[in-house]
Amino acid sequence: MEEQREEKQPESFPAEDESAAAASEECTTADTNLNEPSKAGKFFNKVLDTVKSIAPGLLLCAVIAVPAWFLGKLVPVIGSAIFAIVFGMIIAFFKRPKWLEGGIKFTSKKILQTSIVFLGFGMNFITVLEVGGNSLLIILSTITTSLVMAFLMAKILKLPSNTATLVGVGSSICGGSAIAATAPVIRAKDSEVATSISVIFLFNVIAAFTFPAIGQALGMSDTGFGMWAGTAINDTSSVVAAGQSWESMTGSDVALQYATIVKLTRTLAIIPITLALAIFQLVKAKKSAKNGGGEEGFTFSFVKVFPWFVIFFLVAAVVNTWLFPVLHIGGNVSSFLSDVGKFMITLAMAAIGLNTNVVKLVKSGWKPILSGLVCWITIALVSIGVQLALGMW
Repeated sequence: MEEQREEKQPESFPAEDESAAAASEECTTADTNLNEPSKAGKFFNKVLDTVKSIAPGLLLCAVIAVPAWFLGKLVPVIGSAIFAIVFGMIIAFFKRPKWLEGGIKFTSKKILQTSIVFLGFGMNFITVLEVGGNSLLIILSTITTSLVMAFLMAKILKLPSNTATLVGVGSSICGGSAIAATAPVIRAKDSEVATSISVIFLFNVIAAFTFPAIGQALGMSDTGFGMWAGTAINDTSSVVAAGQSWESMTGSDVALQYATIVKLTRTLAIIPITLALAIFQLVKAKKSAKNGGGEEGFTFSFVKVFPWFVIFFLVAAVVNTWLFPVLHIGGNVSSFLSDVGKFMITLAMAAIGLNTNVVKLVKSGWKPILSGLVCWITIALVSIGVQLALGMW
């Protein structure tokens, strides 16, 4: 009887328990979502992280560039670009923390490309097309000369084919940018890329120092020097540095404008050269696979190879030629934007100097250096020879 008197325990209702659990889970998820940053927040955080990684190195370049800029005004025979390179090279001898590298790399690449876009605001688009067209024969001659000499030096010095190719392409087209675009296509090793870039940097610095003095000794005109610098100097950075030094010496920026236009026309050669190398590698890979070599294929990205800053330079020239006059914007705006570009060149030169490791270059051996020297000298001579043959002086 007592057992019968025991009160029955209330039965549990699974449905209600599941609902409560679900509600609890929804609350937890909602709390988690509230704690997670929104898309805008994530974008802001990413931008902030990028700025933090770039700012220290960029600031170091600015610390070098500002005094170099004023010294260039005081000693125009040397110019701010040369001062910036020298200061950067001196500082490069000392060990620096890794957190500076991001900003230095950004300055040597992106700031340099942006500076060229700003220079476009001081140029006439029709002149750009005329100068670019007039330089095509010289550009083709120097590119062919460099690639042939690189091939011959590889045979004579028994250089690795990838190193010889990178030195030849870097010397003939646009230095480090051409090497960076070509390296993945020919599957070059990091050591081969580093050696080639070091060789190109060496002759970039020498060219920036010597070309203006040689040009004046040869009695070159502003346009003649601009054409020579644009076709015979390896890297875009050194082309604009030499052009800026010539401007400091002569007081005319015609050579800088010519050199920039010719160099950007020459830069476009990255596309057919890398495309040809990609086709060659593709044929080689298919042949190897057919013979049982099992070589893996590779991808060729036109978007990555194309020098997009050249397009923005042309847009800036179009704006200066037709839009500014329509808006009744005077030459002061064009002059200001062009001066901004020239200061940015000085910033980039500081970064180039910081990236020039003479010790590492010497350790890479004399054969790549000799190959680069031969390519550089023959390009310079061919450029002068073609100009003389065409009566451009």
